[in-house]
Amino acid sequence: MRYTSGKDWHGCAAKRVILFGMSGLGKTHISNMLRDTKAWYHYSVDYRIGTRYLGEAIDDNLKKVAMRDPFLRDQFLSDSIYIKSNITFNNLAPVSYFLGKPGAPELGGIPMVEFQRRQALFRAAEEAALMDTGHFISRAQDLYGYPHFVCDTGGSICEWVDAKDPSDPILKALSKDALLVWIKGSEAHTEELIRRFDRAPKPMAYQPEFLAAIWDEYLSEKRVSEAEVNPDDFIRYTYARALAHRQPRYAAMAENWGVTVSAEDVVAAKTPEGFDTLIGEALDFRAS
Repeated sequence: MRYTSGKDWHGCAAKRVILFGMSGLGKTHISNMLRDTKAWYHYSVDYRIGTRYLGEAIDDNLKKVAMRDPFLRDQFLSDSIYIKSNITFNNLAPVSYFLGKPGAPELGGIPMVEFQRRQALFRAAEEAALMDTGHFISRAQDLYGYPHFVCDTGGSICEWVDAKDPSDPILKALSKDALLVWIKGSEAHTEELIRRFDRAPKPMAYQPEFLAAIWDEYLSEKRVSEAEVNPDDFIRYTYARALAHRQPRYAAMAENWGVTVSAEDVVAAKTPEGFDTLIGEALDFRAS
């Protein structure tokens, strides 16, 4: 942790934060707000995953789907069209589409073994993108002259680290260069996230052991085979359990490696100055 008090934070000429927590609680909102000041460099881990580490796999999957259609196949093989995902800071959907959902093919599902393969590719990509943070901190300052740096991480960061291990390679590298900040949601936030997810379920990345256990539980409880699984029903079933699984992991990250701010306070911090004050208060609270 680079900052030990609010005084350290407010007096520092190079402020660097790494935001983590469940998707939908304000990480991207804060990152965009800070980026718009032109004084903060915004490093999006999910964008890095999709463009640097999974870009080829995402495009190959799109091509595979296109090749099933005779018309598109002929167009593609004759170089009349090209197929490439359009990943932007504000559109990371191609990463979710690549992850897919396990279950019945006629409902848009993929075999569990393929889902697990893609999960493993995503994990390797996210770990690599997280470890690139230090490089982008240096790049932001040396190449572009940005004094401050904000990293917007994916919700699954907690799945690949051991917050209770002081030698965890990812957390050790991140905390050396920046302040880890957990945006913590309340029970009301959790209920709203579940409602929102239920309306539009999207693929997630899971810890392998958690995924295996929840898959077996689902098949047993629903009394269905893999080929009969409704993909959207499965990921809806999994979401609330994933939230409960991740909460103590986030808490351990904040306790051992960073600070905590509430999602309510993040919403209330409508300006960069408000966010600046919020972080200073969180540091003072931790030091007290």
